Amino acid sequence: MKLIFISGPSGSGKTTLSNQIIKKNKNGIVLSTDNYYKTGLISKLLPKFVEGFFDRSISFNKKLFKKDFDFIYKNGISICERYYNFEKKTIQITLNETNSISFLIVEGIFAKEFSNTLNNKDYIFLEIKTKKNECMKRVVQRDIKERGKDKKQAENDFLKSWSIYYEKFKPNSIKNNTKKFIIEKNTDIDHILKKFI
Repeated sequence: MKLIFISGPSGSGKTTLSNQIIKKNKNGIVLSTDNYYKTGLISKLLPKFVEGFFDRSISFNKKLFKKDFDFIYKNGISICERYYNFEKKTIQITLNETNSISFLIVEGIFAKEFSNTLNNKDYIFLEIKTKKNECMKRVVQRDIKERGKDKKQAENDFLKSWSIYYEKFKPNSIKNNTKKFIIEKNTDIDHILKKFI
């Protein structure tokens, strides 16, 4: 199975790019790290004490994510989809079987972190570079609409998120055997993907 990891700061267009790839190559599936945050008291209490909680590794349910990732990678099928509800801090599960999966896209702010845990697996790594003000505009609109924040809180949270992302991941912080590409506004994605899918 072919693996594609898509990383970038909040609002950079990871989900949009994933969906574009899936539309053109029907035998794939997307796993978004955004749907694997921790739930319950941890996710309700810690954000009050840890600044930028949802942008830090402590918020990511890596064990659950790895379970789903390993199952899909081994079997070529997916039996459910998860969706994280940011207001309720819960994960909703929808049964949805997908068969004959030939490539798996992992996207999200924790995609790079998870990719570095893989041993002996080659994958394509797409790092999205988008201007800070463009990312901020998208994130603020999303957070007001979907996460119940006011504009000021959404802007402050974005700026903290941006800093955390670039502090956490230094340049060239992925494995050497990876095929890495920087994705910008005018990048020909089809040209890159033709080589691998």
